[in-house]
Amino acid sequence: MEGTELICFQIIASVGTARSMYIEAIHEAKEGRFEEARRMIENGEKVFLDGHHAHLELLKNDVLGNKPEISILIVHAEDQLMSAEGFNILATEFVDLYEKILK
Repeated sequence: MEGTELICFQIIASVGTARSMYIEAIHEAKEGRFEEARRMIENGEKVFLDGHHAHLELLKNDVLGNKPEISILIVHAEDQLMSAEGFNILATEFVDLYEKILK
């Protein structure tokens, strides 16, 4: 495995881990553990950045004329990236909401 495939798997692995951290943050907030919830979101954002940087590599290659062949793998990587970004927003909102409700 090399090139575009490797970049796609880097994106999928990183943002998948980040999304799991965002979901765990919601569970922590539900139990009233707000500091841990915010720490999970912060850690998720750091891991998400790894996927974001890999995604930028795909974009850079495209701009430089090394256009990747569009495949289900690229579509899946893009989908996972956007999904994780959405979960970050929702997790942050849920943590804030649970904090208001439970305190």
